[in-house]
Amino acid sequence: MEAAAESPEFHTVYSAVKVLKGSNPELRKLLYFKVYKRRWFVLLVLCLLNCSNATLWLTFAPVADQSAQYLGVSLEDINWLSLVCMVVAVPLSLGTTWMLDTLGLRITLILGSWLNMFGALLRFCGTLAGEPITIRYPLVMFGQTLTALAQPLIIFAPTKLAALWFPEHQRATANTIASMSNPLGILLANIISPVIVRTPAQIPTLLLCYAIPTCIICFLATVGIRSSTPPTPPSASAEASTSEPFLQGLKLLMKNKSYLILLLCFGAGMAVFSSFSTLLEQIMCVQGYTNDFAGICGALFIVFGIVGAGVLGVYVDKTKHFIEVTKINLSLTALACIAFSVVSLLREQKAAIAAVCSLFGFFGYAIYPVAMELSVECSYPVGEATSAGLLFISGQVQSVAYIVLLQGLTTKLADSPLATCGDDVLNWRVPLMVMAGLFSLFTCIFVLFFDTRYKRLEAEEEAMYGIKPASGSTTTEHSLSINT
Repeated sequence: MEAAAESPEFHTVYSAVKVLKGSNPELRKLLYFKVYKRRWFVLLVLCLLNCSNATLWLTFAPVADQSAQYLGVSLEDINWLSLVCMVVAVPLSLGTTWMLDTLGLRITLILGSWLNMFGALLRFCGTLAGEPITIRYPLVMFGQTLTALAQPLIIFAPTKLAALWFPEHQRATANTIASMSNPLGILLANIISPVIVRTPAQIPTLLLCYAIPTCIICFLATVGIRSSTPPTPPSASAEASTSEPFLQGLKLLMKNKSYLILLLCFGAGMAVFSSFSTLLEQIMCVQGYTNDFAGICGALFIVFGIVGAGVLGVYVDKTKHFIEVTKINLSLTALACIAFSVVSLLREQKAAIAAVCSLFGFFGYAIYPVAMELSVECSYPVGEATSAGLLFISGQVQSVAYIVLLQGLTTKLADSPLATCGDDVLNWRVPLMVMAGLFSLFTCIFVLFFDTRYKRLEAEEEAMYGIKPASGSTTTEHSLSINT
């Protein structure tokens, strides 16, 4: 198909069919909109980049004690190796969305892959035995900062890639695959780091194991991604590709009521998930649950989340029920959050806690790629990276606020005989109830007040069939005709 599409004969037909716009939509769709096998290669590179960057972000957290000993620093300093990604990502996010929508996917991904590789290699070099212990941590932090610079370049790309390279019936699936490679990387880091590092001296070996794949991925991105877009568009919206200028797009988003509701409520959901992942071990140790069991619950949370996202990605690609799926799943996630806030305070309830964590991940993680697609649908023709990127920024900012708030609401327990937390045993009852209450509040706001037209699907339908949707149309009926 690619060879045919790149031939002069094809482009003659391509130009001729373009003239037929609206007069023979089925013929136009058959001959004009083409998909290319290389789209799967571009998706693979993005998935590998996303997974690799996530493992680099969380490298030290599962082996914090050994890392602190080898680098000669405190545990708080080790925590900053993870927090630096959040600190760096937020101020750079707007620049990243501009780069994706203006300079294109290819330049953004290649730059991200080089930053990812240099950061990983610098971290390894900083831990070599010949280096004085006083400069190990600064070198590792500098390398970690480079990987943090790469994070927004990579994590904002799935929606853009899906829009430019995939047809309308595969966009949500492609977005899901690319987005869920990030939690897969987090899961791998939680597994690989403790397996390799048994003593502090094995930290350099761990960093070398993480650095080697980044070199391979950088080579694949630099050599393999030859263009930001395919030779011919896969859909009508990709053909038009008339994203608003960056600043104009921001102004339009700030005036879009539906988008602002999504921005607030989805950001709150991301904040709750970040709080859950960050504080899970501290919450569960109070009732005597071990770190190993907390790790198992965290793994179940991610694994079932990836499964749920895969199922929903395929479903929404076939049905285009973005709003219905998001509202239902957000409501079920709120129920799972309430359940966790109750069962995590009970002793000897391993089965119940594991089940709740699995459901929390299954319903909650599945929302992420669907909400990213929904953000594009309700804000079109604003650039995909801009609309999806602002959701990520909202989640990051609210995550910091939630974690600070929840930790501030804790109180020290005078006596907790089963606790495995060491000296600092905290009461998490009030913070958990506040977290569940906030999540439920924002879920209710979203369910009651969010509504939008599927603007991108409508634009595709009008471009393909010459049918202009009725003003005020908000549901899926109109967009479903694209698939029939």
